[in-house]
This record gives sequence, C-alpha cells and structure tokens, in this order.
Amino acid sequence: MNTLIKQQNGSHSRGRRLAAESPIPRTTRLCVLFWRLGPYHHARLRAAGRLGSVTALELTRLDTEYDWDEVQGAESFERRTLFPAENTVRMTVPEVRRRMFAALDELRPDVVAVPGWSFPDALAALTWCARSATPSIVMSESQAHDHRRAAWRELVKRRLVRMNAAGFVGGRRHIDYLMELGLPRERVFTGYDVVDNEHFASGADAARAQKEQCRRRLRLPRNYFLASNRFIEKKNLPGLLRAFANYRRRAGGAAWDLVMLGDGPERSHLERTCRDLDIQHHVQFPGFQQYDALPAYYGLAQAFVHASTTEQWGLVVNEALSAGLPVIVSDRCGCAPELVRHGDNGYTFDPGDENELSRLLERVATAGDGRAVMGKRSREIVSDWSPDAFGDGIWRAVEAATQTSRRKATWVDQALLRAMRGRL
Repeated sequence: MNTLIKQQNGSHSRGRRLAAESPIPRTTRLCVLFWRLGPYHHARLRAAGRLGSVTALELTRLDTEYDWDEVQGAESFERRTLFPAENTVRMTVPEVRRRMFAALDELRPDVVAVPGWSFPDALAALTWCARSATPSIVMSESQAHDHRRAAWRELVKRRLVRMNAAGFVGGRRHIDYLMELGLPRERVFTGYDVVDNEHFASGADAARAQKEQCRRRLRLPRNYFLASNRFIEKKNLPGLLRAFANYRRRAGGAAWDLVMLGDGPERSHLERTCRDLDIQHHVQFPGFQQYDALPAYYGLAQAFVHASTTEQWGLVVNEALSAGLPVIVSDRCGCAPELVRHGDNGYTFDPGDENELSRLLERVATAGDGRAVMGKRSREIVSDWSPDAFGDGIWRAVEAATQTSRRKATWVDQALLRAMRGRL
C-alpha cells in the first residue's frame, strides 16, 4: 500500500512507468463508464489502455448537451455502446438498467469505474457491482460547496459512495468531499480531469506561426481575452460582461476585445446585455467550435478568463494553460488550487466581485512581457495534468480497489439502490 499513499499529491508524470512498477496483473480487466465518449475521454482512455486491459462502455453516441462530432475509433482500448443510434431523451431507466446488466454480464470486468452516483447508468453499474461483488471505483468531480447540501441527501450519498472500493477525482477539493462521504484518504486518487495537452499546445503554436492569415480567416481582433463556456447561468457570463465593460471604460483606447466561444440558452440574453452596456462592437460570439478548431482561438488570444460561480473542475482552463496563456479564473472552480498560481501563471478571483475581475483584466492587459512569462509557467504547471496522469491515477485506483476486501451488498444497500432506481 505504500505506493498508493506516495501517489497522493505527487507528480502525475509517471504514467509511462506504471506498467513496470505496479503489482496489478496485466490480465486485470477494467471497464470505464462514460455517458458519451468525446475527444477528452478518448485521449484519457488511450493513455489508460496503454497500461492495461480497458473497455470503455458509453451509454450513447448522441447527445444534446455537447454537440461534438462523433469520435471514431478506440486505440488501445475496446469500445462498447449501449444505445448506439438512440438519443438520450428516449432512454428509459429500465432499459438502461437491462442493457447495462447485459453488457457487464458479458464483459465480466474485474473492476468497474463509475461516473458519479446519481444518474441511471451509474446506479445500474453500481447495482451490478454490488450484486456480483465486483469492486467499483467512483469517478467524481463534486466539491462540498457546489450546491446547498441537504442532510438527508448527504446520508444517502454517503451510503452509495461507500459501496465503492476506491475513488478517482480531479484534485484536492474533490478528495476532501469523498472523504466527507466516507472513502478513506488512501483510496482516493487524482488525475481524472485532464485534456490532450499536446493537441492544444501544437494547435495554438501553429496558429501563432501564421497569426495574420489565421486571424483574418477567423475574423478575430488583434488583442482579446478569450472565454469558452456553455451559455448557462452558472458560468456567470453576464457578470463577466459587466466586468469587461468596466475594464474598457478605464482602459480607453488601449482596451482589448472579448471573444466568447460557446452557445446555449442564455445567448440572446448575453447579446442583449452587450447592447445595454454598449460593448456590442467589442464582444464576439463565434458560436460553438469543434475540437479541432479550438486551439487556434487559444493561440491568437492574449489571455483566458473563466468566471463561473460554481464549476466542478473547468477543463477549459487546462486547454488555456496547454496553449500557453495567462489565466484569470474564478476561485469557485475545482481546478483553481491545482492549476492557477496567483501572480505566477495568472490570478484567481471571487466571481461575485465584478470590480476585482475588472481590475485583473486590466492588470493582465498591461503586463507586457510578463504575459509571456505567465504563459510559459502555465505550460509547466499543466504538464503534470496530461492523459498520462489519467492512466497513472486510474490504474492506481484499480490497485487499491483490488486490494480491498470484497463483499456482497447488504440488504440495506440493496434497498437503497432499489429506492434510488424508483426516484429517477
């Protein structure tokens, strides 16, 4: 168990060495569940699959929340889809459960990694694991302060979480929350929230090498802050626009523009807010951009800003750091303690304080050569948060899970799982 304890809070750069170091049998079969495999999941699973036997079990290839092009292939891992041609809105809980049980009965994995504890696919997989005494790993991005917590819900959640043999999370805030819910510290591992750093680094550098042509093609301003979000309430985008308007009033003719990637139900409200603030000519809305198009927007930006009032992690911050940008990030983001070093590669701020955000926009915009220094530090910091970190972390969680005594679900566990199924 010493290797498990040493992993915590250490460097994540050891993925390629894990196969030689770990006592995990190469025949251990790991099944990892995701709702839908997007570009981020694909990069993570490739890294995990290089270290052992991995099957990715996705619920669907269609999704209305993230309009990514379908990711093809499954390099170094096996891929199964429960509902290959059906939209998630048409799925019933009994059918999700039936197909999940059938897939796991066929695969017979030694360990199952489950995303969370509340959605139908997660509960179905957890039920199968409990009945078959198969160890499960809970993959979680939840923090204690994400939402108001009802005591009775936390009691239920605590029971569900403790059915898992190990946890796999983003960072320290997520570790703390799983510990509150009853998982021992030595069985919670980090490395879950990573992106393909090289994709964003090389793409950003390529855009910079041809910046004038690229800028004209994308119709981007010469100097701009970049934001990338779904346009929903928790992203605090009206607050960002108000802070940006205040920054422009103070900066005058030297002020930068703002480019806001993404789309969602708040788009018309955001456009109206721009008109009300008289900044409509200085804010661009290029819309949702596919994965391969994103690095150019990062590469031509001067800095990145993320203003969410609640954010389990914030993978867009990983992207910005990989692209070599200074960042201004809400301190409510789960990634802030790990990825943002205040005054070093960027700044954190209280998302409720628009004046503070406005001052930080001005500070970064007037930093001159200091921005390049911050961008370099960003890349150094995020280098420990690569797909290799996912592979390293999840296989260490597998090691912990397989060394934990297995047990059949108690009657209380079974009753709770039945009750939860009835509430979905």
